[in-house]
Amino acid sequence: MTAIILFFTLHWFLSLFFHSFFLHRYASHQMYTAKPGWEKTFYFLTWFVQGSSFLVPRAYAVMHRMHHAYSDTEKDPHSPHFFKDIWHMMMHTARIFSGFVTGKDVPDPEFTREYLPVWDKLDKFGHNNITRGLFIAVYIGFYIFFAPSFWWYLLLPVHFFMGPIQGAIVNWFGHKLGYRNYKIEDHSKNTTPWGILLMGELFQNNHHKAKDNANFARKWFEIDLTFLIMRVMHTLRIIQLKPVHLQKKTSLPEKP
Repeated sequence: MTAIILFFTLHWFLSLFFHSFFLHRYASHQMYTAKPGWEKTFYFLTWFVQGSSFLVPRAYAVMHRMHHAYSDTEKDPHSPHFFKDIWHMMMHTARIFSGFVTGKDVPDPEFTREYLPVWDKLDKFGHNNITRGLFIAVYIGFYIFFAPSFWWYLLLPVHFFMGPIQGAIVNWFGHKLGYRNYKIEDHSKNTTPWGILLMGELFQNNHHKAKDNANFARKWFEIDLTFLIMRVMHTLRIIQLKPVHLQKKTSLPEKP
């Protein structure tokens, strides 16, 4: 049982970290710079920890930029306010994402002007049913070996689709439930303590107010774990946070 809990926890938080750190804050927003060698390292680790649910960075970034441009409107790729449940929102998002990956759909040039990290060979290898299937086989094999009872196998679908599940949680609940520090046009909200457990990603209202600020926390009780790790990486010169992101927290937010 201990092995299963440890494996699930590591997979969840490693996947979540690289989802937030590389796909969101680097590929989508360019909140920091990194030397080519480190970018390749982050790219590889994102693929490795997401495994069967690997999200191709360039497609993710384009779709996320659309989300900010059209937040909570009909053009938003994943606004919860236009779907009856989280499942239908996920399916709609998956269709848009797949179109961008395969080239069937061409994004508006507005969303490709900023730098997009691309590693064609890894993208083709990672976004491949055989590769995804091999990861799934590894996850199942681990559970066969270590799971003490059948009920633990119910966690397997989370492993299979972890990247999209984490994204769906953030986009559904981050625009549905919680409080607002800022009065802005969309429906983005902050959620605590889940904002902390989701490594800062559920401080959506703060993020949508200042989408290029790497620190998603504002109030004293809001903790952005991803940003704290990024500060350490900046100190170690692994990444270079852009000057505006070196601040810890902004002044008290305006009232809605």
